[in-house]
Amino acid sequence: MPVYVVGHKSPDTDSVTAAIAYAELMKAKGEDYIPCIQGKPNPETETVLKRFGAAVPESLTDATGKKIALVDHSDLAQAPDNLSQGEVVAIVDHHKIGDVTTNNPIFFWAMPVGCTGTVLKVLYDLEGVAIKPNVAGMMMAAILSDTVNFKSPTCTDADKKAVAELKAISGVTDTDALFMEMLKAKSAVEGVPAMELLDRDYKDFDMKGKKVGVGQLELATLDQVASMRDDLYKAMQEKKAGGRHTVLLMLTDVVKEGTDLMVASDEPALIEGAFNAKLQGNSMWIEGMMSRKKQTIPNLQKAFGL
Repeated sequence: MPVYVVGHKSPDTDSVTAAIAYAELMKAKGEDYIPCIQGKPNPETETVLKRFGAAVPESLTDATGKKIALVDHSDLAQAPDNLSQGEVVAIVDHHKIGDVTTNNPIFFWAMPVGCTGTVLKVLYDLEGVAIKPNVAGMMMAAILSDTVNFKSPTCTDADKKAVAELKAISGVTDTDALFMEMLKAKSAVEGVPAMELLDRDYKDFDMKGKKVGVGQLELATLDQVASMRDDLYKAMQEKKAGGRHTVLLMLTDVVKEGTDLMVASDEPALIEGAFNAKLQGNSMWIEGMMSRKKQTIPNLQKAFGL
């Protein structure tokens, strides 16, 4: 029976390439692992897959009756539907431990680094398995994306070391140029519906029984979304109406290294307190905020009493 390797909902480059890289590692060990994706790849991920000659993985949104390996997450809200009706056999991640539970011991490998690609590089090295050049390129691209070209506070020395070694394997000569190519694709917003932009990199979290959604758009400049802010806020309100206490959208300026945080919440004062900032209209600028994982979610958890 094959094992289906899948990243989180609203897939990003790390979740998709990690599924591919982990499946390749296990195939090299003689196991039947199949990379999958929950949803459509975003423009950045499409660019990376095309650049390194990889096909979009097959779609998987329902775990019923399947063996599942989770990459880049361990939260039920981000996992395939009906996970309890399948069997989780492995988790490879770089986030906090989520609420996925299992009936049997599993392979669980998580590290406090900036990207699952870095975790997988360590696993490949431990297993003594050579990484294919195109897979190395995808893993490297994911690390550059997740660490915002090493600018994110999530970035570690292990991430930088992994990129240097993957660069040599992949044959990529200029990682800065690769990052800019990805950023151009990631920040392309013109003509894209507001809800699609909100969903491009979006995750739901359980904050003490209250559902909180956080999306992020990484931009070269906030001017890119100046004309669509009202539409983005309407999309946030629409998503909030689906049973959420709060929906946030991080408009992250990669050049200025900060985030204009848009807020739709039942308790806006709680969100202000979480980030020690004041809303101007429906948003507030937070200097230095680059990472949802390390800066946004921990502050929210503290504010919600977790």
